[in-house]
Amino acid sequence: MNHYYNFYVISSMKKFSNYINGAWIHRSDSSFFQNINPADSLDIIGEFPESNSSDIDDAVKAAQQAYKQWRLMPAPKRGNIIRKAGDIFERRKEELARIMTREMGKPVFETKGDIQEAIDTCYYAATEGRRLFGYTVPSEMDNKMNLSFRMPIGVCGIITAWNFPIAVPSWKIIPALVAGNTIVFKPSEDSPESAIIFAEILEEAGLPAGVFNVVFGKGDTGSALVEHPDVKLIGFTGSTATGKRIAMRCGELNKKCSLEMGGKNPQIVLDDADLDLALNGVLWGAFGTTGQRCTATSRLILHENIHDEFVQKLQAKAEKLRVGSGLDDTTEMGPVINTKQFAKIKEYIEIGKNEGATLLCGGVEPSDETLKNGNFLLPTIFTNVTPQMRIFNEEIFGPVLSVSKVSSFEQAIEYANHCAYGLSSSIFTKNVHVAFVAMRELEAGITYINAPTIGAEAHMPFGGIKGTGNGHREGGWTVFDIFTEWKTVYVDYSGQLQRAQIDNQE
Repeated sequence: MNHYYNFYVISSMKKFSNYINGAWIHRSDSSFFQNINPADSLDIIGEFPESNSSDIDDAVKAAQQAYKQWRLMPAPKRGNIIRKAGDIFERRKEELARIMTREMGKPVFETKGDIQEAIDTCYYAATEGRRLFGYTVPSEMDNKMNLSFRMPIGVCGIITAWNFPIAVPSWKIIPALVAGNTIVFKPSEDSPESAIIFAEILEEAGLPAGVFNVVFGKGDTGSALVEHPDVKLIGFTGSTATGKRIAMRCGELNKKCSLEMGGKNPQIVLDDADLDLALNGVLWGAFGTTGQRCTATSRLILHENIHDEFVQKLQAKAEKLRVGSGLDDTTEMGPVINTKQFAKIKEYIEIGKNEGATLLCGGVEPSDETLKNGNFLLPTIFTNVTPQMRIFNEEIFGPVLSVSKVSSFEQAIEYANHCAYGLSSSIFTKNVHVAFVAMRELEAGITYINAPTIGAEAHMPFGGIKGTGNGHREGGWTVFDIFTEWKTVYVDYSGQLQRAQIDNQE
C-alpha cells in the first residue's frame, strides 16, 4: 500500500479518506462509492468512503471541541486566515479547475469561474470580519445602555450539490467560519474530490484542526448529519424535494436551516430589445454548465413580433455549440453529470413531445463516436410551449430550453410568474419604464435587466422565493444573518432597580 496525503492506493485505485480533526481518517470497515468522469465512464477518478453515523459523530465531536477556541478568536483574525485561503485558491486556480472539470464535466473556463467565486467570497468575507456590526441604541430608562451583538451558532452541517463544487460551498463555509462557527461538510457524491481541495487549502491557510471537517457519503450520510443533536444548523443546496425533507426534520428538531433549492428561470425578450444581446444571453443562460444550474435559463418568453426571427437565429447558434469534454479547450458545453440525470432529461424530452411542444433541435446524443462513453446530449429547444405543460413548470436541470410566445409585456410577466419556483429572472428591453415595472412584478429573488438569468456576484444577496428557498439569502452581508444569532445586552449603571415599562411611565 502506497500512502499519500489524502488518499491511498489499492490495486491501482485511489481510495480517498474523510478529513476529521485535521487528519485524513480511513476506517478499515468503510464501503466506498466511485467518482466517475461524466465525459468518460471509463475514467474512474477514485473511490470515496460511504460514511456512516459514526463518522459523522467523530467529525461533530472534533468540530465541537474546536469551537471552544475558534469562537473566541477575534473575527478580524479569523478573517485573516480566510484571506490567506483566497490567496491559495488564486495560486492553485488552474490546477484546481482541471480537477473539477474532470469530476463534474463543465468546461475549464467555467470551473475557473467557479474558483473565482471562492476567491471573491474569501476576500469579501474576510473584510466582513471587521464589520460584524451590532446596534447600540438609547434605553428608555435613565443611566442605562442597550446593545446587541452577533454571536456564532456552533457546529454547522453543510450539504451541497455537485454543479458548483467550490463556489457554492464557499458561499456557506467561508462566512460561517468568519462568524466563528465550525463546520462538518458533506459534499455531493458526484463531486467529492473538490471538497478535498477545500480542506487542503483551509489547512494551508492556518485553520486550526477540527474547525473544518469533511465527511463523504450519500443520502444516509447527509441524514446522519441532519439528525445529529450537536449540529445546530444545516445549510443545504440541492433539490426541492430533498430540501423540503430537511426542513421538516429540522423543524421537528428545532434546528436552524437554510435552503437553496430548485429554479425554473424565465428570460423575457420584448420587441424593443437588442436581439443579438438577448440571443447571446439565452445561449449562455440555457446551455452554460449544460443547463445544470439552479439559475439556468430554462424558459424563454418571446414577444410575438420578434418570435420567429429570434427562434430562427437561436436554433442556428445552438446547433453550432461545440459539445465535448470540458478538458478540451474548444468545448462550449460539457456532459450531463451522471447516467441517472441523463435518463431523467431524456424522459422530460419525451414528455415535451407528448404534451404537444415542438422539438426544434437537439434531444439526442451527439453522433461523434469519441463521445460515446460520456453523458452527452445536444442543446435542446422546444417551441410552442404553454404554461400548462410540465416542461414549462418542472425543473429539468439539463440543456433543455422551453420557448413560449406572448402578445404583450403584461402577458410576459404572467407567464414568467406562472411557476412554483422563484429564484432568478431576466428581461431584455430598452424601455426604462418597462424595466422598472418588471423589477417590481417579477416573482423572483433575483432579476437581471438586459442580462441572462445567471451571473450572481459574491458581494450581493443570493436566493429565491416560493419553491426555491426558505427565505434566507447567501452572499454579501445577508449571509451572516444565517450563520449568526443576535444577543441583546442591557447595561444599567444607575445603581438602582429600574423596571422597564413600569418605572419609565408617569
